[in-house]
Amino acid sequence: MPLLKLEDTYLHKGKRKALVAELRQKGIRDEKVLHAINTLPRHFFFDSALVSHAYEDKAFPIGEGQTISQPYTVAFQTELLEIKPGDKVLEIGTGSGYQATILHLLGAEVYTIEYQQKLFEGTRKFLSRMGINDMKLFYGDGSQGLPNYAPYDKILVTAGAPVVPDSLIQQLKTGGILVIPVGDRKQQKMLKITKKRNGTYSTEEFDYFAFVPLLGKDGWR
Repeated sequence: MPLLKLEDTYLHKGKRKALVAELRQKGIRDEKVLHAINTLPRHFFFDSALVSHAYEDKAFPIGEGQTISQPYTVAFQTELLEIKPGDKVLEIGTGSGYQATILHLLGAEVYTIEYQQKLFEGTRKFLSRMGINDMKLFYGDGSQGLPNYAPYDKILVTAGAPVVPDSLIQQLKTGGILVIPVGDRKQQKMLKITKKRNGTYSTEEFDYFAFVPLLGKDGWR
């Protein structure tokens, strides 16, 4: 579970500033994304045993076989989404809630779904304690999206998928963007898919990443 006592010291703020400088050196250019990462205390989302590592550019376990993503990965995916204030965004894989909160800070209307019930319950309570009560959290099979609330301006998948689920394409608005890592269980290529007016879509391919597997009907079983 995350820390019970939430303190953001000058030391933490200094480490975040150094992390943002590192992300900038690695190629992240969207200043709004960098500002959100500099604003949000990542150590709040860590177990006490790992909190000293919170500002390393690495992924760390959060329980239930899941991880809090590497800050560079969070920044890279978020930058690809091109978030604008008021965008309706669906996140597949709530995890610790860190990525969802970054989207929230950017002004998005966030819908997020988690496959692991214990993780979902813990994160929901934790975000409420942080005062974040206007984010829509759901427990269920994220590979199916959330069709009852569709369409979405943007969809972000934070787990590695074997294929692009057609259900997620269908839930995008025309002109909407889906960012998803696709590959095998060990390595995935980051894809940015943009839905066109005639129902077709374009795909851009980026670097390889390593995510925990997307579980569910249209994921890994």
